[in-house]
Amino acid sequence: MNTAQLFIEDAYTTSCEARVVDSRVDGIELDQTVFYATSGGQPGDSGHLEREDGSLIPIATTHYAPDDKTTIVHAPDGNCPILEAGEKLVARIDWDRRLNLMKMHTACHLLSVVCPLPITGAAVDIANSRIDFDMSEPVDKAEVTAQLMELVEADHPVFTRWITEEELDANPGLVRSKNVKPPRGVGRIRLVCIGDDALIDSQPCGGTHVARTGEIGEIHIGKIEKKGRENRRMRIRFGPLPGV
Repeated sequence: MNTAQLFIEDAYTTSCEARVVDSRVDGIELDQTVFYATSGGQPGDSGHLEREDGSLIPIATTHYAPDDKTTIVHAPDGNCPILEAGEKLVARIDWDRRLNLMKMHTACHLLSVVCPLPITGAAVDIANSRIDFDMSEPVDKAEVTAQLMELVEADHPVFTRWITEEELDANPGLVRSKNVKPPRGVGRIRLVCIGDDALIDSQPCGGTHVARTGEIGEIHIGKIEKKGRENRRMRIRFGPLPGV
């Protein structure tokens, strides 16, 4: 059974009522969830499931079922009771952690605007995210930081829209990743857009994001690492650039 993914349309929903579809040693499947499942460089949500008797089941992370990008598995933190199919409960995410991931993921999109180069890898983290660029020339992290903060402080709107797979094929420049292509097979592609009428950015993404760039707060490029002759890794961190 496909899991209804409520975070796709509203990343700010922190809890939902749900029913158990399946319960195994490795995790719990629900009919719907607010938990984001690990994918696209963004880690899965943590939180807990609350049963009708008030007891809590801590969730360490969330991932998709093997070979199935439609079924989400909530992996327990420690031993988990086997739940009966159909049992009602409340799924609640760790909101502080999710919000930091949303800020960081949006910041990664902004970095791809400042550095409009092919992306060879990326990972979102609550405090130290990274993007690997196909880049041969060095860049100045203070200059990149200043350009990032200009986009943050402009408080641009962030929103999503859907296009068909045919529309994506007609606009290949929307895909920034050099090695990973957007998932296909459902007939439509989700775009995350920044700026009025997406004037700042628009790219395929299934992750969670803040509603405006101003919510990100102060960020900086913490480190730039050379990872090969034409590959550089930039790390994004919260707070001001040290020494400035």
